Amino acid sequence: MKKTLFIIILFAVIHANSKAQNGSISAETLSQISKTYANTASDKAIRNAIANTDIGKLAENAGNRTQLNGDFSHKVATKGITNQKSSGRCWLFTGLNVLRAQAIAQHNLPELQLSHNYNFFYDQLEKSNLFLQGIIDTRTKPVDDRMVEWLLKNPIGDGGTYTGVADLVAKYGVVPQDIMPETNSSNSTSRLNNLLALKLREFALELRNMPENTKPADITSRKIEMLGTVYRILALNLGEPVQKFTWSRKNAEGKVIETKEYTPLSFYNELFGNNLIDNYVMLMNDPSREFYKVYEIDFDRHMYDGHNWLYINLPIEDIKNMAVKSIKANKAMYFSCDVGKFLNREKGTLDINNFDYESLFGTTFGMNKKQRIMTFASGSSHAMSLIAVDIDSDGNIKKWMVENSWGDTGYKGNLIISDEWFGEYMFRLVVEKQFIPTNILELLNQKPVRLPAWDPMFSADED
Repeated sequence: MKKTLFIIILFAVIHANSKAQNGSISAETLSQISKTYANTASDKAIRNAIANTDIGKLAENAGNRTQLNGDFSHKVATKGITNQKSSGRCWLFTGLNVLRAQAIAQHNLPELQLSHNYNFFYDQLEKSNLFLQGIIDTRTKPVDDRMVEWLLKNPIGDGGTYTGVADLVAKYGVVPQDIMPETNSSNSTSRLNNLLALKLREFALELRNMPENTKPADITSRKIEMLGTVYRILALNLGEPVQKFTWSRKNAEGKVIETKEYTPLSFYNELFGNNLIDNYVMLMNDPSREFYKVYEIDFDRHMYDGHNWLYINLPIEDIKNMAVKSIKANKAMYFSCDVGKFLNREKGTLDINNFDYESLFGTTFGMNKKQRIMTFASGSSHAMSLIAVDIDSDGNIKKWMVENSWGDTGYKGNLIISDEWFGEYMFRLVVEKQFIPTNILELLNQKPVRLPAWDPMFSADED
């Protein structure tokens, strides 16, 4: 009996030592770790404060002297505030906000609001087709194939990128907001997205389980029937898109100067006319990858017959120079960033000095932009329209401003950005070719480096 007890105790000791050697937290290690917390009077005060107060409030830097006011040396003329509400459609609001700023200036309009719901309807229909066709194209591959797995994990969503705006507008045009107004499901998209994703996954299993000798025409016919179900769900939630409508154009004083009938495409061509696909270039600042290279993200598009996300990776100073040229020419830009970092929502500012977490916790947070990307600590999450820059008399950039889509929050519906924050947390900017130097444009002649759809750096803008 004593021998058995000794063996059990010995085994337990060996097991405990083995775990400690394998990297687990032993009792000895825990004791050593806990001793590093001195529980001083200042620690107790901080702990008491954190127990009853939001960390962000405690870390707000009262000593921040950065002047992020609403005065700007150069600003794009734009009017009106938009609100994406409880949806991930920032990419769509941003794209259409860029367009409406152009139309207001070009046609001397008092204001202009475009229907995000109209383009969102077709976005969801096109994404459904993209998913189903992707399933068809990979139906002979095993279910644990990396691409099949990615498709099933990402059947549909309300997030997106600039390429989605460009392709959707080119194919379906745009309409004024009052022609197809928002609904509860467009303002709050999660329930609709979840139901569509569930149905699409069900359809995916059906397509994959079809006999291997099924004729392609029969598979396509069944896919079209499936899309009919999707169309009905969308029409019930969002309304059915209009084919024709009547709209009255007004001058800056609000007087009607013309009333006529349009289709969504004729309305776009007459009021805007931009070739969003060929006349614009997406620029990226990703120091974790080689600069002056062109990259393309596989299957990262909104439409099966649309364009993959393609961009030129550039140093931040190159991007800033092009952004300044565009703003000076009264051209707003699609801009996306890691908006959650150092955001002061009440003041409407993005500044790395907004919060002092290091003093609060007695440690440093020292990773640079490249390191944050490599460790998945930072990535683009939200799209807005870049509309202003403030340049001092010596030519130095002091701050930037973006038009947001969170309603009347922040600074009059906008966010003001310090130049330092811009460099650290800005990722994507879409610029007209006329503002891009020839040597940069020539990079588009390269064969793009192809990156996989599941690379986390290339998730959709959706905050």
